[in-house]
Order: sequence, then C-alpha cells, then structure tokens
Amino acid sequence: PGVPERRSHDYIRAGTTTLFAALEVATGKVIGSLHRRHRAAEFKKFLAKVDKEVPAGLEVHLILDNYATHKTPAVKKWLLSHPRFHLHFTPTSSSWLNLVERWFAELTQKKLKRGVHRSVQALERDIRAWVADWNDHPRPFIWTKTADEILDKVASYCQRISDSGH
Repeated sequence: PGVPERRSHDYIRAGTTTLFAALEVATGKVIGSLHRRHRAAEFKKFLAKVDKEVPAGLEVHLILDNYATHKTPAVKKWLLSHPRFHLHFTPTSSSWLNLVERWFAELTQKKLKRGVHRSVQALERDIRAWVADWNDHPRPFIWTKTADEILDKVASYCQRISDSGH
C-alpha cells in the first residue's frame, strides 16, 4: 500500500496452466483441478474429481461459460453416464453471473497478480496452496443487491448512454 506497482522490462512468460474450479456457493468451498492443457480430456478429469468429492446423494449443478471444451461429444457422453450432473451455461459476456469467477478474481488479485513464478510448477504450487488455504477457512460470496436493483442500474446506464447525444 502506498507504493506504486513496478514491472520488469524483461518479463518472460514461463508457461501457463489451466485451473478448473467448482465453488460450492453455500459454503464457499472450492474443488480445483490443475492441468497443462485445456481440452475435453482435462475437463472430464475435473468432472470425475467433482464426482468423487461431492457426496453421492447430491445433485451437481455446474455453471459454465460457453467454451467449446464444455460441450464436446466426449463430455456429453460422460454426462449421460452421470445423470446427477446438470450443466448450465451463462450467456456470452455474462461471466459475472458465475460466482466462481469472483473466486478467480480473488486468486488473481491476492495471490497471482504480483507473484513471481519462474516455472509452471511454481505457479501451480502457489495455486494449490491458495486453494488449500481457502478451503481451510472457506467463505461464501453473498450477493449484496437484488435482481431488481441490478436490472435498474443496467437500465439507468443504458438510458445514460443512449441519451449521450452521439
């Protein structure tokens, strides 16, 4: 706090990783799964992990974006053999409707943004530590506005930009 953020002129990207995550909205607990690639095969591994970690008697509702990986024939086949899973897709450009995106923002702001990761392994180690620490003291996200308040604000914004005189 109070010190300007600094960035090196010689930043080198050491690689990337994919984090699939499921947020239990009632408790804030997160099930996370790291993968080197972002394909249907990795997504199916994540679904299998969720299947193992969520008690067998519960239905599983996953809120997802419209990424093609979530809709492949292989994933659809997996879902047919796991009928307790229900996928719900957010509209395009509406990721804010999915609370796990809020959790991703926490991870980014509080752990990754100013971090220095000289390897993918270091990045993954930090992400795993963040997930473990989060789950030691999970906290649910609470919507602070009603749907009507949100829609009123959007309508007000639309009115403002349509009356801008341009």
